[in-house]
Amino acid sequence: MTSVIYSWICISKQTALSNHRLKVVTIDEDLNLVHQDRVHFDSELPEFRTNGGVHLHADRLTVTSPVLMWVKALDLLLDKMKRAEFNFSQVSALSGSGQQHGSVYWRRGASATLDQLDPNQNLHNLLQDSFSVADSPVWMDSSSSRQCAALQAAVGGARLLAEISGSRAYERFTGNQIAKLQQSFPDQYQDTERISLVSSFAASLFLGGYAAIDYSDGSGMNLLDIRTRTWSKVLLEATAPHLEQLLGAPVPSTSVLGLVSSYFVQRYGFSESCRVVAFTGDNPASLAGMKLQEGNITVSLGTSDTVFLWLQQPRPALEGHVFCNPIDPEDYMALLFKNGSLTRERVRDKCAGGSWEVFSAALRDTPLGNKGNIGFYFDTMEITPPVMGVHRFDSDDTEVSWFSPEVEVRAVVEGQFLSRRVHAERLGYSVVPGTRVLATGGASSNREILQVLSDTFNAPVYTIDLSDSACLGSAYRALHGSVAEFGVSFSDMLKKAPEPQLVANPHPAAQEVYDPMVKRYSRLEDTVLQKSRTQTTP
Repeated sequence: MTSVIYSWICISKQTALSNHRLKVVTIDEDLNLVHQDRVHFDSELPEFRTNGGVHLHADRLTVTSPVLMWVKALDLLLDKMKRAEFNFSQVSALSGSGQQHGSVYWRRGASATLDQLDPNQNLHNLLQDSFSVADSPVWMDSSSSRQCAALQAAVGGARLLAEISGSRAYERFTGNQIAKLQQSFPDQYQDTERISLVSSFAASLFLGGYAAIDYSDGSGMNLLDIRTRTWSKVLLEATAPHLEQLLGAPVPSTSVLGLVSSYFVQRYGFSESCRVVAFTGDNPASLAGMKLQEGNITVSLGTSDTVFLWLQQPRPALEGHVFCNPIDPEDYMALLFKNGSLTRERVRDKCAGGSWEVFSAALRDTPLGNKGNIGFYFDTMEITPPVMGVHRFDSDDTEVSWFSPEVEVRAVVEGQFLSRRVHAERLGYSVVPGTRVLATGGASSNREILQVLSDTFNAPVYTIDLSDSACLGSAYRALHGSVAEFGVSFSDMLKKAPEPQLVANPHPAAQEVYDPMVKRYSRLEDTVLQKSRTQTTP
């Protein structure tokens, strides 16, 4: 049998319903790729007049996507598969992922429409009157600052909000978007029967009824209590009226929600026994696609470096995000976003003549720990911590204005990886025996950079291919959903999956050098942050 995944998001790092595309990936029981296809929103659905799959509003803060564009994209994708003679009857289970934080608003009466879909018509025709909000807020939206401030004030501050929900208030998080919509368009809110995340919206289409929000994607809303895995009444009441009823009860991310709707059975030939496993967010699905396990850490080395963590005892902080784990219902995951390759490239151009070979040679020729020199390179406003500028410190913690080119090269790489480790540990992560660092992204092809990563974390580094990891992770989750009732663990199911490749082991002296540097870096970062606040205070 084949497990299939439909993955949606409104901006794609590597997923399927992305800002710019809807993609399908199917695998068989041996985890072999069977079929894949996609629909590009801008080029294949030009009538919706999107740019990158979104509408940027006049205020330059509000960013939305047309809900019916997503629905029509599913029509197109399934029709493509049908023309390719894909055998839908062999699909035993399906799941999916969608951009985190985006929300969909079902109009009163939409539930009855979903329950009575005519298989002789396209979904976008059947559902054209089913949404109280035509354009959904998506993760790129940053127009809810006032609602963020109000939510944090209602709960007693940003830190207390993070303790409950896993994150301080963010403009893109769904709860703040809901609050803004209810305040700005009360009639549309009043006409809403159900609020879905993009992931649960897509699952609802396949179910022919409202799908529950899963714990992991629900963690990106500033509404879920991540420890009790229930909606926080304090946060719901501070956000909008009747919200618990509109959201429905959240469910474990491993839940089988039900069987596929008869619409898909009759129109496309799906099996009546095909299971729909809870859809989740793109980031949680990526964690599943990476095959991340307890104690592991993934560092995606791109324009913005992204750090994925598997946690058991999280310590939510003002930086980063803690979500419920999509694989293990008792554990957690965390995300950190950091400035990445653009800074490394600037230092390469300045100190290595634009040559990665010269840059790599500088890393080989300079000692671990850089003789105590530490650098902070925030060319643009850093995400974690919120600071900008370049700051260099010598071995006596004295700020200096210049490093030699070789020292500068090592300082930028060591500084970035020390930062990753410091902020990971603040969220509850710790390097333990058996820890593996999984590296991906453009810089993962540079062995010298990966050696510094291995030394800084005192753990072996492996490389993995993360292309379409959210899609693949959802396919894995679909397959797991069909066998979990028999006691098969997620890790056991993935034994046939390709293993990552070992590329670097830590130097024998790494722990002795870098453990003290981690503490120094943390202390100096506080100094830099305090200096930045002082300079920006009127």
